[in-house]
Amino acid sequence: MRIYPREKPRRLYGEERWIKTGYDMKRIISIVNHKGGVGKTTSVVSLGVALSQLGRRVLLVDLDPQGNLSQTLSVPKTGRTLYEALREGRDLPLVDVRPGLSVCPSSIDLVSMDIELSGVRGREYILRKLLSPLEYDYILLDCPPSLGLLTINALTASGEVFVPLTPEALPAKGLGTLLEIIDRTKEGLNPDLRLSGILITRYQRRKINRIVEESLRETFGDLVFKTKIRENVDISESPLQGTDIYSYSPRSIGAEDYRSLSLEVESQIEK
Repeated sequence: MRIYPREKPRRLYGEERWIKTGYDMKRIISIVNHKGGVGKTTSVVSLGVALSQLGRRVLLVDLDPQGNLSQTLSVPKTGRTLYEALREGRDLPLVDVRPGLSVCPSSIDLVSMDIELSGVRGREYILRKLLSPLEYDYILLDCPPSLGLLTINALTASGEVFVPLTPEALPAKGLGTLLEIIDRTKEGLNPDLRLSGILITRYQRRKINRIVEESLRETFGDLVFKTKIRENVDISESPLQGTDIYSYSPRSIGAEDYRSLSLEVESQIEK
């Protein structure tokens, strides 16, 4: 099995570009995949907590109307949410949930954003303006499993994109569509946007997983994180307890994998 992106990213997204461009201290990263079930929200939460444990100041923004990120971290359902901030152009509501970790909570009302903001001039840049004054080392944007206005706002606000992907045939084939959206956003709305990581999630010792991983690494090279997130029941159980993997099972392989990923993400700054 071979995966063909619209064009091979080698030098476009490769190490030479990182060296030339560098990273700002504040890294705004969209975690995006228009397919569900790939561990997107789990990756945002687990990576965010792991980075905060390294002493980084981290903000997680829940752009998904389902609010799974907010529920996982037991953010109270009172007060303002991201919905009011986007609709009214007001400051983002920030809830401190762990030392060094804050959340901007979601609301089911976000489902109407495409309609409510359809006539607003510069609607693609609303989130970018709201994030601009914030002082964090990392801002991780948990995007909904769709390619609507909320995701476009996230991509326009970000400098980077991480794509979580299960190593199976159908999710891998859908990667080309996502890369096209990233490229179109880069060309039309945000020239600083770059794909800087593909994360293999829910990995098992199965032939199809190994074949897809080999194809991804052959096609995208160093863009594929060395760290793989192995299938782990503790990762699935922790949201049901309203907490993250480090509070629920800090010695699990899930916690170990996301800790390794956080170190790899940190190492990107040095490239």
